[in-house]
Amino acid sequence: MTEPQIAPYGSWRSPITSDLVSSGTIRLEQTIIDGEDIYWIEMRPAEGGRYVVVRWSPEGRMSDVVPPPFNARTRVHEYGGGSFLVVDGTVYFSNFSDQRLCHLDGGQPCPITQSGYRYADGIIDRHRQRMIWVCEDHTVADSEALNYLTSIGLRGEDRQVLVSGNDFYSSPRLSPDGSCLAWLTWNHPEMPWDGTELLVGELEADGSVGRTEHIAGGADESIFQPEWSPDGVLHFVSDRTGWWNLYRWHEGRIEPLFEMEAEFGSPQWVFGLSTYAFESEDRLVCAYSRDGTWHLASLDAVTHELETIEIPYTEIAYLRAAPGRVVFVGGSPTEPPSVVRLDLSRRQVEVLRCSSKTATDAGYLSMPQTVEFPTGVGLTAHAFFYPPRNRDYVASFGERPPLLVMSHGGPTSAASSTLDPKIQYWTSRGIAVLDVNYGGSTGYGRAYRSRLKGQWGIVDVDDCVNGALCLVERGEADGDRLIIRGGSAGGYTTLSALVFRDVFGAGASYYGISDLEVLTRDTHKFESHYLDRLVGPYPERRDIYRERSPINFVDQLSSPVIFFQGLEDRVVLPDQAEKIFEAVCARKLPAAYIAFEGEQHGFRRAENIRRAIEAELYFYSRVFGFEIADPGEPVPIENL
Repeated sequence: MTEPQIAPYGSWRSPITSDLVSSGTIRLEQTIIDGEDIYWIEMRPAEGGRYVVVRWSPEGRMSDVVPPPFNARTRVHEYGGGSFLVVDGTVYFSNFSDQRLCHLDGGQPCPITQSGYRYADGIIDRHRQRMIWVCEDHTVADSEALNYLTSIGLRGEDRQVLVSGNDFYSSPRLSPDGSCLAWLTWNHPEMPWDGTELLVGELEADGSVGRTEHIAGGADESIFQPEWSPDGVLHFVSDRTGWWNLYRWHEGRIEPLFEMEAEFGSPQWVFGLSTYAFESEDRLVCAYSRDGTWHLASLDAVTHELETIEIPYTEIAYLRAAPGRVVFVGGSPTEPPSVVRLDLSRRQVEVLRCSSKTATDAGYLSMPQTVEFPTGVGLTAHAFFYPPRNRDYVASFGERPPLLVMSHGGPTSAASSTLDPKIQYWTSRGIAVLDVNYGGSTGYGRAYRSRLKGQWGIVDVDDCVNGALCLVERGEADGDRLIIRGGSAGGYTTLSALVFRDVFGAGASYYGISDLEVLTRDTHKFESHYLDRLVGPYPERRDIYRERSPINFVDQLSSPVIFFQGLEDRVVLPDQAEKIFEAVCARKLPAAYIAFEGEQHGFRRAENIRRAIEAELYFYSRVFGFEIADPGEPVPIENL
């Protein structure tokens, strides 16, 4: 092996290319077990961001179920998820272009519902040969969309509203004997990770809902993923103790199955999430998170004993089970997300589908280091730190690397330790990364999640700033080359850090929020009252909204910024990026703005993902004056 070359941080040549990040990586979602077959969703940037239902058969054959140009993606809550269901080989899915449900049984997809309605989180009612879906009704002009649970015949006939009247619904689950329906519901201004209610309704012979009973939940209790056991006992996840733990409703009483300071749930940004499933009447297989790392376990529903299942994964999602086997999407610091099948008796895992086409030599991979650092008053925050790593290069003695601080979206989401080519793209070029789980993030209990109440734009910014300064103090980052970047809510944290603090020398905002007033007035229904908890009631506390909106204080900005925006974004409208870009340019600061036709909230097309990450690297190289090995297409930068 040759000796590494000496080259400045940021200038290292890397095999982790923008093509690998974009077209070489797919996103895996929503697993379903149907008999011996396994299904999942693939989001493929190389196909324009198309969502494809894929079937894996016991013979090991993999095939696309949904042909082009069909796109199995729903827009309920705009974020979607839970876009398809399967029953005995027949697939039903939501088609993105018109949001109509389609039926597919070996031939071409056939639309079975009308336009104007969106569907998610469907289940089958075998007893009545019907389906039950969450429906978002956009047919009423000049009105907020209506959400309800609806029952539909298997060919789209005889549509029937089952439950309505509240602002939001999710997770309809039918008891094994078809006699009861459980569901979750909540109202403005709650979000599902703040407060939801679990209800059960008795079903009449025609499938309509009769007597209804409130089981659990309320404004200060978040319920997640109700499920019926094979013998008809309702289970669910609740954070009533401050942690999302497993419970069951048995003989009219709520019983904890296993209490632990760990999270058995996730924030319901999308439909179709699953962290536990029944392998048998008495055995659950469940995933839980502690300190940012996920674990798999077997839980005996009779003895309440929890047994850890050793697997090589630190991230687990979309967990499903059948007798003797488990399917989930799993990843680790050395393995990208994959659809995995686990044989419970032999404890053997089999990768059915990997999200990345190309294996990367370990010599180019940076392993995440768990970091805890002081922040606020007597508080601690969490992050994953990735030092630069490339087996072919070292920097000159004494040089410290630039640090890219990543602020995730949500803001009630979480950074993951799973191998991500978007992070390795930076570290393999000599740029360190700090992926921050700031206060408000999921995975550390309700109290940590609640730190952001009324404090958005303060707590998250403080944590990103303090995380960066901690690494500077440790000698692991160059204090003169600190960068912050984020998308959506993370874009807001990024812009706030750049405007209200004087720590970062540059930043990148991906479809970020610059004006809180515009966001709360113009965003979609799901998030239209989200800021009531994060900031304060509007318009009563308009003063806070104005005080924390970066657009109003651009005169305090002294660092260059690059903006990326999808022009069809309905969550954060393009106007947010355009106005602050113009304001930054008026300040005579270096700035760039790249807009993408056809992109919504989050980029899905390979050419746009590639262009964005190349442009971001190019922007930093010009701002901080380092050469890059593969410069790509130049970016027009104002005032440079």
